[in-house]
Amino acid sequence: MRTLDKERFYKSLEGRRVALCGIGRSHMPLAELFQRHGAKVSARDKRSFSQLGENGEKLRALGVELILGEHYLDSLTEDVIFRTPGMPWHLPQLAEARKRGGVVTSEMEVFFQLCPCKIFAVTGSDGKTTTTTILAEFLRAQGKNVHLGGNIGKPLLPEIETVGPEDAAVVELSSFQLISMRQSPDVAVVTNLAPNHLDVHKDMAEYVDAKKNIFLHQNAFSRTVLNLDNDITAGFAPEVRGGLWGFSRRERPCQGVWCDGKSIYAQGEKLLDVSEIKLPGWHNVENYMAAIAAAWGEVDPENMRRVARSFGGVEHRMEFVRELNGVRYFNDSIASSPSRTISGTLACCGQNLVLLCGGYDKHIPYEPLGPAICAKVKALVLMGATGPKIEAAVRASENYREGAPVILHAQNMEEAVALAQKAAGPGDVVSLSPASASFDRYPNFEARGRHFKELVNKL
Repeated sequence: MRTLDKERFYKSLEGRRVALCGIGRSHMPLAELFQRHGAKVSARDKRSFSQLGENGEKLRALGVELILGEHYLDSLTEDVIFRTPGMPWHLPQLAEARKRGGVVTSEMEVFFQLCPCKIFAVTGSDGKTTTTTILAEFLRAQGKNVHLGGNIGKPLLPEIETVGPEDAAVVELSSFQLISMRQSPDVAVVTNLAPNHLDVHKDMAEYVDAKKNIFLHQNAFSRTVLNLDNDITAGFAPEVRGGLWGFSRRERPCQGVWCDGKSIYAQGEKLLDVSEIKLPGWHNVENYMAAIAAAWGEVDPENMRRVARSFGGVEHRMEFVRELNGVRYFNDSIASSPSRTISGTLACCGQNLVLLCGGYDKHIPYEPLGPAICAKVKALVLMGATGPKIEAAVRASENYREGAPVILHAQNMEEAVALAQKAAGPGDVVSLSPASASFDRYPNFEARGRHFKELVNKL
């Protein structure tokens, strides 16, 4: 499946002009790497030099040409153009660059072409980070040297020189990364799909088609793992090129992993009881099922059981923050869509929940969130652009009754935390699970979660 070797790739960079469009964590390490191999690197970003802060200083010290400001994508004439994952593939400036003969690619696309070891990749609307992390933990428990990265927060191309053929690469991929990829991993996992990122994708069809690239370019010796309980992902089955594995809580798949409500079975063999999994919630049972299907045959069952019993979870995913005056506080900032809030906080908590919700509007439907909130939430604290949409979905729900839940409004996170503390009593749970992106006030969901935890720990 690989089409390049490292030496040929680096040789191809000598004397060529390379543009890094978007200055962030995936591109900063590439500037030094490419310059070291003889490329003439420019870095482009909408922000000003002062807004770039330390990154701007580092690039300037390297001698990288900086093209900044509102028109940073004008005259995109470099030979090779790397777009940051969040940059839409269909931008007119990128289309014009391709027409002029420029190569438009990404850090992850090149990593896939150069990687000498087996690649495991995970995508989906919800659960992909936890599934990716569990899969990495499985392989580490088996003794593999694991390179974990991608959308999970770490670029892998800068460390390509340390990747050996017997290692394993475990990669989380977003729709933004997948939309232009024409190479698929050895093992592809799709956790589930629901409307998401419709503020960037032109429609749901484009979003779904982008996700399909995780398996469409596989060969007969690859494996695809699909959620058979999700209508969209189950519908991918006829297009799978390699071995098809499924996971389900409804029925035993022909090949794969299933759960009867008490135990998890892989290929007809009982692997572990649900009660053995340290992470709470049925969504995490499904995350384990997906990872088991991906790793089966590579990882011994006992190592899988050991990870399930010990792994405590990933930050910002139903992360316990503290207990104060009998109230438990959780950080579920990863929940940037209604489906994630439903499968996360609302699935894990009882009917004594104070929910902090709302944020940046990705133009996805909020109607399904209404009944789920009415069934579990005693007080709903709303903020951000999606606050009115969430309130409308709650009030339109058939199970809504005036005052159940109590609906409160906050201008910012500080006010939201104060209102939640006032609304909660002993035995209650307060959870930040926004069902919305963070970009109205924070650069990412991690910053949002950290701010929430800081405020809660100051109470």
